[in-house]
Amino acid sequence: MGQQEKVSTSLAGAVSEGISASLAAVDAELDRRYPGDPGTRQPVHTVYVPGNVFDAGTVRSWGDQALAALDEHAPDAASFAAVLGLSDDLAEDVYGRVRAKLEREPIEDLRVDFEDGYGGDDEDRDAARAARLVSEAYAKGTAAPYTGIRMKCMEAAVRDRGIRTTDVFLTGLLEHGGLPEGLVLTLPKVTYPEQVTAFVRLLEAFEKAHGLDAGRLGFEIQIETSQAILAADGTAAVARMIGAAEGRATGLHYGTFDYSACLGVSAAYQASDHPAADHAKAIMQVAAAGTGVRVSDGSTNVLPVGSTAHVHEAWRLHYGLTRRALARAYYQGWDMHPGHIPTRYAAVFAFYREGFEAAAKRLSAYANHAGGDVMDEPATAKALSSYLLRGIDCGALDTAEVDALTGMTRAALDRFAAPRRGDLTASAE
Repeated sequence: MGQQEKVSTSLAGAVSEGISASLAAVDAELDRRYPGDPGTRQPVHTVYVPGNVFDAGTVRSWGDQALAALDEHAPDAASFAAVLGLSDDLAEDVYGRVRAKLEREPIEDLRVDFEDGYGGDDEDRDAARAARLVSEAYAKGTAAPYTGIRMKCMEAAVRDRGIRTTDVFLTGLLEHGGLPEGLVLTLPKVTYPEQVTAFVRLLEAFEKAHGLDAGRLGFEIQIETSQAILAADGTAAVARMIGAAEGRATGLHYGTFDYSACLGVSAAYQASDHPAADHAKAIMQVAAAGTGVRVSDGSTNVLPVGSTAHVHEAWRLHYGLTRRALARAYYQGWDMHPGHIPTRYAAVFAFYREGFEAAAKRLSAYANHAGGDVMDEPATAKALSSYLLRGIDCGALDTAEVDALTGMTRAALDRFAAPRRGDLTASAE
């Protein structure tokens, strides 16, 4: 053994203790405001169905309509790949996975809509019926993994109606078996943080009325106004909204068309890749980073219906917008029509299949200290494992093939993806 190097210091231990004491409040604030990703599955899309149209067969119907669109307009892997520009090595795999997904789980996240899309004449009845049907679907195992409602907003003209519909729906769920684990609520057209606070008070009152655990009910905040991004005092209102949710916010959802219209963007140019949309989502993304709140992109209103030529054109547009969003780390978006689902899953599956092997090898090299042609840091290892887990969750990747290339169990991937604060050195099993 070589001689141990002498280490000298100049400061007394009291200095370190004093610094730690001075930063105790900051440490606590960091833990409270930035707990990190919750480590749960994030759906790749949200589908909105009007409350007066939603029925027991909605999920299966969307899957069947999507399959029928493939049968009519892209009946095999080669034709589908030609439309979307998929490479030959991906075509068969992606097409097969898309069809399997449409048969097994066509919708990942379903929102029964009582806001802009609602056209019924008896909202109480439709909200109560939605609660019953959602409860029955979860009991039968036919529900989308995530399901809930979008109620009307907290603005004065519709506030009472939104509060009542929320109450009717949640009460109905309790009457028919309880709140499902995949329950999601969406609060639209939020302009001021105080509206978020008001919704928190509503949920608190409901929890107390039924003896539920405090914080059981969370919700998404829909960003559809310019004031939600930039407040009158020049601050980022969306960041304050996350704080106003008091830990209940689960997502920030971008509303493509309301937000665009709010800024005066002409109808022909209202799209999720407009510069105004990019600006809003970038602010949302920065505000949400580290908080555990996920960001969702919006939708396209160009529907894949009609002639095959038009369907193909709409598919290419939707596929391109989805791939663009994924590259910008918006892992969720909205789909407005059953014909959008094939290209949603094609884009998601291609995104994860294309990068799977490289990501798996990089993570394995990092975990085993094997080096390689890329020098990754702990934060990058976190991103690599999150990428693989997202691919597994949506069906783009199989657990066995990820295990084979990384040498890691799901538990090990989870530890890399959601480490404790200050500990990004989790080891593989």
